[in-house]
Amino acid sequence: MSQTPVCDAMRAQGQWNAAWDEAAAIDAEWVERFMAMGTHPIARGVLDPKTYELIAIAVDASCTHMYAPGVRRHIAKALDLGASPEEIMAVLQCVAVLGIHSVALGAPMLADEMKARRLAPVPA
Repeated sequence: MSQTPVCDAMRAQGQWNAAWDEAAAIDAEWVERFMAMGTHPIARGVLDPKTYELIAIAVDASCTHMYAPGVRRHIAKALDLGASPEEIMAVLQCVAVLGIHSVALGAPMLADEMKARRLAPVPA
């Protein structure tokens, strides 16, 4: 029996990200455990497959991940599982707000620096 059944199944199903190849070559056990953790909710039946795919879309489309092949794969599977285009768009819209924190962080700093330099606020 293989020491990496989760990773092997992901490869066989076309769900493997080749970016993991080097890490798996160096520490196959750690990558196997990591992948098993990520697929745990679906393997245990805690989440239904459609919900899992919607969450996977959110993770892969997030500004910290931006993994296009995964977004495409999970959108396709979500549609196959009965997700509507509106549901998928809602997920993408929800995850899009992750980047708004850049504005929330930087705008007050900009206002402070403008005030310190006696620069007029930008008109709305």
